[in-house]
Amino acid sequence: MDLDTLPVISLGDDPGTLSARLGGSFRQFGFAMVRDHGIDAGLIAEAWRLTAQLFALPEAEKLGWFQPGQAGARGYTPFGREIAKGAQHSDLKEFWHVGRDLPEGHPLLGPSMPHNVWPTRPEGFRETFAALYGEFDRLGARLLGQIAVHLGLAADWFDAAVAEGNSVLRLLHYPPVPDQPGGAIRAGAHEDINLITLLLGAEEAGLELLTRDGRWIAVTPPPGALVINIGDMLQRLTNHVLPSTTHRVRNPVAARADRSRYSMPFFVHLRSDFPLVTLPGCISAGNPDRYPATITADDYLQERLREIGLKA
Repeated sequence: MDLDTLPVISLGDDPGTLSARLGGSFRQFGFAMVRDHGIDAGLIAEAWRLTAQLFALPEAEKLGWFQPGQAGARGYTPFGREIAKGAQHSDLKEFWHVGRDLPEGHPLLGPSMPHNVWPTRPEGFRETFAALYGEFDRLGARLLGQIAVHLGLAADWFDAAVAEGNSVLRLLHYPPVPDQPGGAIRAGAHEDINLITLLLGAEEAGLELLTRDGRWIAVTPPPGALVINIGDMLQRLTNHVLPSTTHRVRNPVAARADRSRYSMPFFVHLRSDFPLVTLPGCISAGNPDRYPATITADDYLQERLREIGLKA
């Protein structure tokens, strides 16, 4: 495998080899790029259009959908509120979260999984992003099935664990940065909290991952492809067999500094009450269990939200 180039893997490949190809890329990079994922291109284009319209709204209007005390769980989070773990500067971004809709009385409905916040404009926002959330949710479960097979588990091992998981679709806006802001970058070096992240490729460059030998390399999916990366919860479950790789969004080159960057990651999460217990097949004499203590997915999430400044 080329140590500097992520392979682009078709989800239409032979099922007998697909899990091995995905697993190989994840083991090497913590990332993979996939095409032929089945999400409608028209739906994606409409989502990009509405994302740009949302963040172009007046700041006062967007702040009306900010939910203080929710740690950014749903709705709008203003510019500069999130900081990478251990960083000195806040990220140069604002974002919006769409989560799973749960009915009244559902046992998981609460502070960690509240009701969605839907803006009154742009028109068609709720319908578009509810549909896109559903598409990402199905694709995430499909990819986890391939990961399960790669790990020697039943293909449906993750199904119940994520069926009502606290998965989040994040709409991101990185405003123009005509002046380099004293060490701050669009997204500081970090790892994701969740199981896996599905990322629609952004028009503007900037996403980079840190290789095992300490080099930053660009992650540039071809048109229509998705970037998939392993998060800390799956790294923990697999005892680091599948690594959660450090990545960042660097600031643009001067010629592109006057342009916004939009991004749309979908964070696949476990059920809030799921216990994070190391998979026995990922424990060996050479790789002893790093995590003998059990923690629920939600307790782990809350710890990390405090670390990145979204929760007091």
